[in-house]
Amino acid sequence: MEQDASRQGQPNGGWYDRPMRWAQIAFAEDDPGNYDPQFWLDYFKRLRIDAVTLNAGGAVAFYPTQVPFHYRSKWLRDMDTFGDLQRSCRALGMVVVARTDAHACHQDVYDAHPDWIMVGANGDKIRHPSDKDFWLTCALGPYNFDFMTAVHEEIMTKYMTGGIFTNRWAGSGMCYCEHCQQNFQAFSGMALPRTHNPQDPARRQYILWRQQRLFELWRLWNERIQRINPNASYIANAGGGALSELDMKTVGDLAPTLFADRQGRSGLMPSWANGKNGKEYRATLGRKAIVGIFSVGLEEKYRWKDSVQSDDEIRMWVADGIAHDLRPWFTKFDCKVIDPRWMPVVEDIYKWHAANETYLRNEQPLARVGLVYSQQTATYYGGDEARAKVEDPSLGFYQALVEARIPFEMVHDHLLDPEHIRPFRTLILPNIAALSAEQCKQLETFVRDGGGLIATYETS
Repeated sequence: MEQDASRQGQPNGGWYDRPMRWAQIAFAEDDPGNYDPQFWLDYFKRLRIDAVTLNAGGAVAFYPTQVPFHYRSKWLRDMDTFGDLQRSCRALGMVVVARTDAHACHQDVYDAHPDWIMVGANGDKIRHPSDKDFWLTCALGPYNFDFMTAVHEEIMTKYMTGGIFTNRWAGSGMCYCEHCQQNFQAFSGMALPRTHNPQDPARRQYILWRQQRLFELWRLWNERIQRINPNASYIANAGGGALSELDMKTVGDLAPTLFADRQGRSGLMPSWANGKNGKEYRATLGRKAIVGIFSVGLEEKYRWKDSVQSDDEIRMWVADGIAHDLRPWFTKFDCKVIDPRWMPVVEDIYKWHAANETYLRNEQPLARVGLVYSQQTATYYGGDEARAKVEDPSLGFYQALVEARIPFEMVHDHLLDPEHIRPFRTLILPNIAALSAEQCKQLETFVRDGGGLIATYETS
């Protein structure tokens, strides 16, 4: 890396480039009145936290909401748990982002607006798989476009936060509710597909329609937020590599900053996976600030949020993210600390980060090798087998480059124009099967201008 003078100041406008260290405490429903806010404020001060994300509303409201059917925590009573902690954090100079959760609702919403509930292919409305008091909501209909819009407007009006960040805003799978059926029919002239086969005409249209609908929702929330507070933005929980469902080029254009929600390792995930996320985000966001969310608990198949990961695991995961431009963000679910063993190691990491902040800003990659990742290949060639047919070949090359100590960056296949690939001398295409004629021409131009190309298996 080298220092990039062009990134001095705040090139994206607003506050987005300023925070270097983030924290999130996600209120549990019984936290109001049952946790010690000063405990967290003292911890934030020791860690030199610049920005904090706090649960505000959606599935559960932690402030005195007036939006109809916005469920308030049973423990909230006449308190304002979100607002009180937000004011204290602001007094310490922190940026505060409100977190909302859009994926579930309570029985009263089901009773009043059954059309807001997610519907399976068999026609049944779907309960939350881990909490039967909740119903899953449809992400593409009135629950998000009307109800959650009202929630976001209320939060921004009352608290003027730096932004709103939403968990599970894109839904919990394919929905067959009446709104999805009608809207997809109007878009495509077809019925909703009953297959995941990307070669099926209806499935291909559904992929396009769903992305269009979600980006429409993103722009709606952003516009309504900025109508109230021009210095704020909607920041989606979205993005990543080839397996991401939303086009990362469009995400990179829309997002003033982005948060990589990759909380930890599970299964056989390699130790460099967090840094890979940083490279993938950087491929489309350029020099915008990117933040890496990490958990302090176990991230295996069955996650227990009160568990504690080993010190070495936390250090390794966070360090690999920092090495690839991710600014650290720890997340703690439930403000009552049952097992505090994670706190000293996170404090050590953050104090080191603060002491070395000068060297972690305004950096420009010096890598001359680009590893291409392709969402269109994963979507239209990989389908349900995308992990094996598309992601695994990429992971293999990633591991080989790491072992060979070859500096490299990730390259998005929708950004193969000369401006974006000029820094590279070699491009690697690991089984990038779906390339357009225009993309092939771009690669031919790259080679004609002296670049090297490595392409494997069924590339193009």
